[in-house]
Amino acid sequence: MSIIKSIEKKLHEAFNPDKLEVINESHLHAGHQPGFDGTGESHIRIRIISNQFDDITLIDRHRKINALLDDEIRAGLHAVAIEAHSPAEKSV
Repeated sequence: MSIIKSIEKKLHEAFNPDKLEVINESHLHAGHQPGFDGTGESHIRIRIISNQFDDITLIDRHRKINALLDDEIRAGLHAVAIEAHSPAEKSV
């Protein structure tokens, strides 16, 4: 299973989001490190809306998501940009 698919599955199971986007942005980072051509799934952006983020601080939302993705990070996921909101705050 790809890293993106694994992340999508975990986020759906953990947060039952109203909306979810997991976007591979690795190609945007080509050349930032010697030998990195932008292929693979090393840099992702998560846009998620879930009522489970009601009354939870931004830092706690990020902590929950990062903890959930520990296996993927250990497997080589280099960067995760997180946009986590409650339904009352914003739509993706």
